[in-house]
Amino acid sequence: MAEYKLLLPSMGEGVMEATVITWLFNEGDQVKEDDSVVEIATDKVDSDVPTPVSGKIVKILKQKDEVAKVGEAIAILEIEGEGGSTNSEEVKTETSAPDAATIQAIEEPLTATATSHVEFSGDLYLSPLVKSIAQQENISESELQTIKGSGLEGRITKEDILAHVANKGNQPTPQAAAVQATSTPAVKAVSTPAATISTAAGDEIIPMDRMRKIIAENMVKAKHIAPHVTSFIETDVTNVVKWRAKNKDMFEKREGEKLTFMPIFVKAIVKAIQDFPMINVSINGDNIIKKKNINIGMATALPDGNLIVPVIKNADQLSLSGLAKAINDLAYRARNKKLRPEDTQGATYTISNVGSFGNLMGTPIIPQPQVAIMAIGAIVKKPAVLETKDGDVIAIRQLMFMSHSYDHRVVDGSLGGMMLKHVHDYLQNWDLNTEI
Repeated sequence: MAEYKLLLPSMGEGVMEATVITWLFNEGDQVKEDDSVVEIATDKVDSDVPTPVSGKIVKILKQKDEVAKVGEAIAILEIEGEGGSTNSEEVKTETSAPDAATIQAIEEPLTATATSHVEFSGDLYLSPLVKSIAQQENISESELQTIKGSGLEGRITKEDILAHVANKGNQPTPQAAAVQATSTPAVKAVSTPAATISTAAGDEIIPMDRMRKIIAENMVKAKHIAPHVTSFIETDVTNVVKWRAKNKDMFEKREGEKLTFMPIFVKAIVKAIQDFPMINVSINGDNIIKKKNINIGMATALPDGNLIVPVIKNADQLSLSGLAKAINDLAYRARNKKLRPEDTQGATYTISNVGSFGNLMGTPIIPQPQVAIMAIGAIVKKPAVLETKDGDVIAIRQLMFMSHSYDHRVVDGSLGGMMLKHVHDYLQNWDLNTEI
């Protein structure tokens, strides 16, 4: 029999560790190849880790709520074969520790802006977070070399450099403190209001789960950072409803996929973003970062009541059919805990379909570091005034409210309102002969 080390696999760009939520098997249990053996959580998404081999779990190395780094052994299995030790890198390469290119690829710049001019050579790997703190604290490369890193392969983590700053007798600068506050590798307890919260007989106290804590932290942070403004518009989507009714059965028969309204909404939003690219931006200190890619976040309700936002990457490069397939795939995997961490990263604009709950409209919170989000309301039949060559008439139409929340630091009412109006125009004038 041989000993096999199950390693925590690479989980996408910038994700270096995960927390064990629960083991699905116990020590002594037999597992088969591709069985999901443990549920893990990052600050982005929960997922399962499958075993690439069959065998018996002889030792669990990381218990519930313990943190494991990418490439670190989390369990030992006994497998058929000659004595010795193997690991998942030798058996299945896709679960190996990330290569240097993966480790160094970080998808989004942090919000902190460096004001000093400290430079570091390529020989010293520093994440953007650590580099920002080092620059703000004016820590030289030679000084960084003296810090013993606790990260993967001895890399310096945020905790390492902040401990070094504290040990020097210096408190982090306001900028470094802001960097620390905006990083979320660990889940903080949600602050309660200053007023005393009283309970009465029969009240039930329900501790927040991990994901709800993350959502709460992110929402408070988003409202604190961005001054929100929301614009509203009512849109006649009768043509959209007719077009979908005409095409949905054919599309499902041809593609084996459901045709929902969401790909139509996303298509209209993408076209409006192309008309107004300054909506597709982020703020980095006093700089505006204009994004090249159009990546649409799609707010998705989970069966447990929590919320997650998977991302349609390069949505502007997808046809309606491609959008429908991407949306269905992300929604299915979100609801079945099959998302990868990279599936929730890199959004540049978000859409929230509050109409799926029968709501007419909403005022959504802008996810950081984006600067705008659109909410789609329920489609309702209403009497409406139509202008015809013979005069105004009243007809039954399919109407829908849309609301557009935007960050008033960089998006003024004219830009936010015109963006919303263009989405309205694209949907209201939808061509019934559009091909899919």
